Amino acid sequence: MNGAADGGWIKWELMAKTAFLFPGQGSQFTGMGKSLCEGSAAAKAVFDAADAALGFPISELCFGGPDEELKKTENTQPALLTVSVAAFAVLTERGLRPDFVAGHSLGEYSALVAAGALPFADAVRIVRKRGQYMQQAVPQGVGAMAALLKLPEGKLDEILAAAAEGEVVTAANLNSPDQIVIAGHAGAVARAMELAKAAGAKRAIALPVSAPFHCPLMRPAQELLKVDLDAAPFTDLTVPLVNNWQARLISTGAEAREGLYQQVPSPVRWIESMRVLIGEGVTQWVEVGAGAVLTGLLRNIDATQTCQKFGEAADSVNLI
Repeated sequence: MNGAADGGWIKWELMAKTAFLFPGQGSQFTGMGKSLCEGSAAAKAVFDAADAALGFPISELCFGGPDEELKKTENTQPALLTVSVAAFAVLTERGLRPDFVAGHSLGEYSALVAAGALPFADAVRIVRKRGQYMQQAVPQGVGAMAALLKLPEGKLDEILAAAAEGEVVTAANLNSPDQIVIAGHAGAVARAMELAKAAGAKRAIALPVSAPFHCPLMRPAQELLKVDLDAAPFTDLTVPLVNNWQARLISTGAEAREGLYQQVPSPVRWIESMRVLIGEGVTQWVEVGAGAVLTGLLRNIDATQTCQKFGEAADSVNLI
């Protein structure tokens, strides 16, 4: 808050509030983070720490692929986390700090590292296991995910109920008013896609994923992950985070741990999360890490908001 004297009166101007957003799976690409590492000692230290924590060179996978290895969930998750934390390290070097953080699915780990709640080495080891647990939870081909684009409001619940036929199909990512991702058994997801198109959805697109994330089929992965989360040294956050599970602000290490546990079989409530931050007065947004998926989602949630992206050395961020 800035104070300025004017004719004997003190005028107070509220400082602009900033949120750092951290992307999740689907944002990866071969070459990500390389320019950050080459241009910043702080970023290189993050990649070196990831390699040491994992016991293999995840940095080489980020910088040079091959794509097929990078796309494996057990590799994608630690790779994206590492790039996001490296980008955050560069922003920190430049004196830029958020007032709030949020991360999409996997990105919540990056956000918690940025908020000082979870040491990076612990986080990168946990998300490596998270990816393995998720892959193992459902045999290849049994589950599926699909994006429903511009489904008319109020239609989702009836479509999912009709498509289930004794199988699982639920909302997985409530990404924006125009984009809902569903997950579950492959047959139920396919039925839901057809029902969605019949109900007026502009498109229903099967997603090239290795497992049906954020649905009840992930409960076996959730229980395996609990052991790792319980063993990790969570501490209270230095800045508030809006979590995926409840779309509410949290500030304690206990809430952070519980949120990561509960998010595994639960939908990512991204629309609500962004609206919480808008309600808190956030007007400056930075997507920290690979790609610009969250930048596009924010634009669709509220066209008055503009997000800057920072994931490459050439990117610039201007904050008031």
